[in-house]
Amino acid sequence: MQTPQQILDTYYLETRCMLLETAAVLDRYDRAAEAQGQADSEAKREVLLKALTELAKSDRREDRAKTLLELFTEIPT
Repeated sequence: MQTPQQILDTYYLETRCMLLETAAVLDRYDRAAEAQGQADSEAKREVLLKALTELAKSDRREDRAKTLLELFTEIPT
């Protein structure tokens, strides 16, 4: 089993990249919505925002991935 420091050292850059990409997608959506109006259904956007809110909760839990997977099943891809 890796130590907490090893986990951060191993996955930090990859995770940072994924979070930056998520922010960029939301930025692109906002710019498009400003220029062309919102999507007919913002359900996918809302689920992404709910997922980010879940991740931002400060309580320590081991079921974050499960919670997000359940959240993502609300919207068919």
